[in-house]
Amino acid sequence: MGKIILEFDSFEEKDDARDALDGYKWKLAAWDLDQHLRAVVKYGSYKNREATEDECKFAEDLRDKLRDIIDGYGINLDY
Repeated sequence: MGKIILEFDSFEEKDDARDALDGYKWKLAAWDLDQHLRAVVKYGSYKNREATEDECKFAEDLRDKLRDIIDGYGINLDY
């Protein structure tokens, strides 16, 4: 793999620089949320108790929506 160089020329661009450097953290946070929702659906457990049918359905719907949003940005959580 080649080099990738990001340049930010002014102090006003510090937020853009931070966003560029923290991108992987956002991916990890989305992956953690996806895995939490997956566990609710797969194991039927939420907050150390049995999840209701509505909670499982809601977790599944949220996971689907999260994946749709992520796919729309061309991001793949699986690697």
